[in-house]
Amino acid sequence: MFPNHDEVDPIDAYGRLDRLPDGRPRVRLNMIASLDGAAALAGRSGALGGSADKALFAVLRSLADVILVGAGTVRAEKYGPPHLDDEARGRRREAGLAEVPEIAVVTRSCHLEWESKFFTEAQRRPVVVTVAGADEASRRRADAVADVLLAGDDDVDLAQAVQLLGERGHDNVLCEGGPGVAAQAAAAGVIDEVCLTVAPLVVGGDAHRILDGPEVDPAQRMHVVHVLEADSYLFMRYSRPPS
Repeated sequence: MFPNHDEVDPIDAYGRLDRLPDGRPRVRLNMIASLDGAAALAGRSGALGGSADKALFAVLRSLADVILVGAGTVRAEKYGPPHLDDEARGRRREAGLAEVPEIAVVTRSCHLEWESKFFTEAQRRPVVVTVAGADEASRRRADAVADVLLAGDDDVDLAQAVQLLGERGHDNVLCEGGPGVAAQAAAAGVIDEVCLTVAPLVVGGDAHRILDGPEVDPAQRMHVVHVLEADSYLFMRYSRPPS
């Protein structure tokens, strides 16, 4: 039997990530998949989750400096700005952090729903990570509601994006996908930790895996940190071994 997720303090079990010795922020990828490898059910990853997974989602956000997410996931999951409870906000204040993490959305086209609550209800000004080749009018519109970072010319360079987030003072990047952005980050070699929830569901269909992109070459070996269980969900934490 694995330790029960409810019997472990998740703050201690996961903790914050520090920068690498070379100064790059560390990146933690948090994803969920069904038993047969689907990263979504009916088009949404949230449909796979249970109460313990949702609690972990909130904890990992509370530990992050910045949340990195793809535009497709923002649309599919109807993202709003990050919200934390009073306890988490107090814990962040004591650690010298802003009450809520920054959130950065990755978009090559720079076409987003500028009037959505993601922008209009944000406690902290969001970040838009896009490319120099994006439509100029869209970039100007983004400038009106967000801080715009250019990472690449035609395709978003995730390694450069992470470096730019580090220059904003962030040590701990939480990547919430989706599968396309997760695959880009893996291919760029910037995923330092994977937190994978395995849902006790068999869903079939043609949903993407948690990485939907080019093969990682060479394959990146990771070491298990822990495996926890709650309501037949498995919560696995893997970390890149020290270099």
